[in-house]
Formats: sequence, structure tokens, C-alpha cells
Amino acid sequence: MKDIQIRPATSADFDAMWTIFTAHIASGESYPFEPEASREAAQAYWFAPGVTSCVSVLGERVLGMYRIMPNQIGRGRHVANASFMVSPTAQGVGVGRLLGEHCIEEARRQGYLAMQFNYIVSTNTAAVMLWKKLGFSIVGTLPKAFRHKRLGYVDAYVMYQLLQDPDHWPTADA
Repeated sequence: MKDIQIRPATSADFDAMWTIFTAHIASGESYPFEPEASREAAQAYWFAPGVTSCVSVLGERVLGMYRIMPNQIGRGRHVANASFMVSPTAQGVGVGRLLGEHCIEEARRQGYLAMQFNYIVSTNTAAVMLWKKLGFSIVGTLPKAFRHKRLGYVDAYVMYQLLQDPDHWPTADA
């Protein structure tokens, strides 16, 4: 784990990112993309304007990635949103936790005051447990919102965390 680095993603990383993306989409267990999602759609998702994408690497091998962006525009942009994917060959060894910790720190560095995950599939227990360990709470349940490839319709969670004490937030119109 000590040799794993997290850095900004570049277009040179995209082939490896695409491989991870397609593995997650094909499983049908955690992301709403359809299996036929195009390479161009994936690239736009990870590298859209206003999105910061980072990869975890061991040497030259991409192990996982996250993207962070404002959850809303205008008066809601103080809340970050993020998405994560870890290579199936790198799961279960702490890569997701490293990415999560890095993302939370990056959100703070960028000035976000809170972070919200809009759509965590309830059956993705590893993700739900990780986000709870990193300080997130389930603040809402979307009944039967995800069409799981094996299990049919399952719930999705909205998870939230304050990144700074609201007593020290700037005034609302600052």
C-alpha cells in the first residue's frame, strides 16, 4: 500500500480507466450506465469540464479512480459529489479507502463544505461500509431505484458528510 500513489488522471490513463469502467458496467451491480455505454461517454464522464479526476497507481498500473465535482450549480456548489471505481483485480486491499480519504482531502482543499453521494446501491455493502467508516451517513433511501443485473430492483442510498464545522462556514452570500 505504501507504494500506491494517487495523482490527477490524464488522457494517457484513459485506456486503463476504460478497462475498469467496462468491468464495473458489465457487472451491473453498482453503476447505472448501460453495458453498451460508449468509450466517448465514459471519457466525458471522467474528464468533463469542472470535474477533477484522480487515479491510484502502483508503478504504471492504474488500480482505481475517482472523480469529484460540485453536486449542484450555483447555491449548491459548496457540496461536492464524487464517484469511485476500483479495478476488480485490486479490490479488497484498501485501494478504495485510499481513494476515499484522498477525495475527502481534495474536496476540502478545493473549498467544499460537505460531500454528497447521490446514488450508492444498497447491495454494494463494501462501499456502504467504507463510506460509513469515512464519516458518511445515509440520509435517504431511494426505494427500488437501481435495476441490479442479478437481484432485480434494489434500493439506492443518498449519503452525506459535512467536511467542515458549519459554525465556521462563510456567510451564505459571501
